[in-house]
Amino acid sequence: MAVVKAAGGHPELNFLVLALQGKKVNFSKVIKMIDNMVATLKVEQQDDNDKREYCNMQFDLSDDKKKALERSVSNLEKDIENAKEGIAKLTDELAALEAGIKALDKSVAEATEQRKEENEDFTALMASDSAAKEILVFAKNRLNKFYNPKLYKAPPKVELTAEDRAANAAGGAALADVSAHVAPPPPPATAAAFSKKSEESNGVIAMIDLMIADLTKEMTEAKAEESNGQTDYEQTMKDSAEKRSSDSKSIADKAKAKAQLGADAEAATEEKAATTKTLMATHQYISSLHAECDWLLQYFEVRKEARTGEIASLTTAKSVLSGMETSLMQTRRSLRGQ
Repeated sequence: MAVVKAAGGHPELNFLVLALQGKKVNFSKVIKMIDNMVATLKVEQQDDNDKREYCNMQFDLSDDKKKALERSVSNLEKDIENAKEGIAKLTDELAALEAGIKALDKSVAEATEQRKEENEDFTALMASDSAAKEILVFAKNRLNKFYNPKLYKAPPKVELTAEDRAANAAGGAALADVSAHVAPPPPPATAAAFSKKSEESNGVIAMIDLMIADLTKEMTEAKAEESNGQTDYEQTMKDSAEKRSSDSKSIADKAKAKAQLGADAEAATEEKAATTKTLMATHQYISSLHAECDWLLQYFEVRKEARTGEIASLTTAKSVLSGMETSLMQTRRSLRGQ
């Protein structure tokens, strides 16, 4: 009975002690009770083994899941931040492109207005110089008629229209104004006087030739400047159109990219919220595992060692009781034999 008491404080052992304290000890019944007790202890130990395996596995799985979710949340936060930075950058780039197109359109309008004014000035200059040249050529021809008949060119005879007659009338008025300055006086009475007047007329003709040459040079330079200005303007318009087209395409592409980043940021924000919710649930599950498993894991070896000791004591008690039962049976046989 001392051996059974030494097995420990397991409640079922009390029944064994009571059974052994009885006046009539049924060893077979007590031995069976010991066998049942040993079996119970083994089942309890197996339950602890299974529970420990379950707890350790669940802690490992939950910890892996928690770490994966934390990484996902961190990555999603980075994705959201990157998307916001990208949106801010694209917003600035779009503003710059739109401002650039606005400035380009203004420059194109100003260049067009300038080219229009330059062309109008050129047209007016060419008309003015051409008219002046015609008048000077006409005046020179009239001078030659009196002083250099061989150089005089008679005007072709043509049928004039009403518009031509009106123009000639206007030209005649202008010619009268020139003639007042360059037309020769009546021929001198003497050869000496005529010679002097001829020299004077040659000087006037030379001056007219110089004026015509200056007008021709001015017109030639004006034509070159007009041609260069028009060429530069057309190239500027071509370059501006290409620049505007390229910038407009960039605006469309960047606007599309900005919209996509906005959608990505929104999706990442929603996914982060869902992932954070799952992470919270995982933390709660880990907390419940600690409540369920910490005590068992902490005292597993102690409980196992205690059960091992109880089983060993019970096994010893069983051996003792079995020996006592055998000895008792032999004593009874001997008494019956006498």
